[in-house]
Amino acid sequence: MASCSMASAACAFVVAPSVTSANTSTKMMFNPPCGSRRFGSGRMVVRASEEPAAAAPAPPADTKEEAPAPVAKPKPPPIGPKRGTTVKILRKESYWYKGTGSVVAVDQDPKTRYPVVVRFKKVNYAGVSTNNYALDEIEEVC
Repeated sequence: MASCSMASAACAFVVAPSVTSANTSTKMMFNPPCGSRRFGSGRMVVRASEEPAAAAPAPPADTKEEAPAPVAKPKPPPIGPKRGTTVKILRKESYWYKGTGSVVAVDQDPKTRYPVVVRFKKVNYAGVSTNNYALDEIEEVC
């Protein structure tokens, strides 16, 4: 049976609290028995110590006037057909080839390979009625 020794990794862990007072900071320290190979003893030592907190550096006083906020970039035009649009399927290996369905959602991320989710009235052999398609695999029907 292999034994695990944390002594090689570290002899003490220091946990800094998330809330500190203005004058003091509290640190908790966990000291495992470094010389021992057995950690199953259930012994844990926690020590709290108070040390003076380091003074926070003062923010620099800018004498210059602040620059105006950057102008937001205009949103790019939406990709693909709108939701609810009826589309014809052009993917030859699809169960719904040359069939029509309605667009459920379009992923606006340009890196997505199949961004258009189409729902059909007819289910395939597995009982599925939706599928994802690329923009060039669908055609809007008037």
